[in-house]
Amino acid sequence: MTTAQKPVSLPKADRWANFWHSPGIRKLRRNPLALSGLAIMLLFLLMAIFAPLIAKPSGNCLRDLNMTSANQVYNPLGAPFWKAVLAPPQSCYKMERLSFSQEPSPPSQQAIFGTVNGYNIFYGLIWGTRTALKMSFIIVGITLLVGIIIGAISGYYGGWVDNAIQRLIDVIFAMPGLVLTVVILTIMRANNPGGDPTLPIIVAYTVAGWAAYARFIRGDVLKTRKLEYVDAARGLGASDWRQIAKHVIPNSLTTVFTLAVLDLATVPLGVAALSFLGLGFEPGFSEWGQLVDFSRQWLKPAYWYTLTFPVVFILLFSLAFNLFGSGLRDALDPRTR
Repeated sequence: MTTAQKPVSLPKADRWANFWHSPGIRKLRRNPLALSGLAIMLLFLLMAIFAPLIAKPSGNCLRDLNMTSANQVYNPLGAPFWKAVLAPPQSCYKMERLSFSQEPSPPSQQAIFGTVNGYNIFYGLIWGTRTALKMSFIIVGITLLVGIIIGAISGYYGGWVDNAIQRLIDVIFAMPGLVLTVVILTIMRANNPGGDPTLPIIVAYTVAGWAAYARFIRGDVLKTRKLEYVDAARGLGASDWRQIAKHVIPNSLTTVFTLAVLDLATVPLGVAALSFLGLGFEPGFSEWGQLVDFSRQWLKPAYWYTLTFPVVFILLFSLAFNLFGSGLRDALDPRTR
């Protein structure tokens, strides 16, 4: 009489080694452009985390952090340090205003990137990195989750459910994404024009963006649901939702995951465009689009710094995610190995 043996589970160290030496990760590690993109991404992440240490709090931010001196933020043993790094008040996102002069002032010791409309460009760019990363990951995360759920339902059930969802996606694709976002955002902000635009922007981007993820997921699910392990799970009595959540979706995420990484680069561009159109954050908020909007009336060689520094930040941010996303897509696609 034979007895069934328990499956052997690899130790965590072995699983990490297998992952690190897998063909996809090996190819990613050998891609200098992807590694360059990852390095720039990490640089922006560190800049966002330690924004209070790079661009010291001032004004109302200093008051709301219960600080009497800006140098207190450098003391990791004090409560202001952790509050500034982990949960800064909204006043800290207000750009430091050094004067009320509309004319820009050139880079100096007080404002190393200069000022525009009296605002410190350096402060706005550093704290704006937090805004860019926060909006990017929240918008892409929610949009990706909605797209995965709807796309998986569409591909798994097929029939009239699939047909109805695909026709809705066709309607969304019939209108350019930015136009649809602007329309939804305008409607949502009509009743509260001076309020915080964060939630309306997230909702507008989610409504306009989930369809692309859903279509990619649907295509992968149509292939995955026919595989043997899904039939085996169905034969063992697994419910539809268990099959979708445990077997279908985890094996259908490669394409949509790389697409999400690439989309992280486009969100700051879209948010900057909304601020340029007057639909984004209020004037003075630390957001890169605000600085681009301020600089458009000073497009002269003498005021080169008003546009150059914000554009460099936006381009490097987009370039980093595009380089890493392209490298990740090539590494995870078995046809390119």
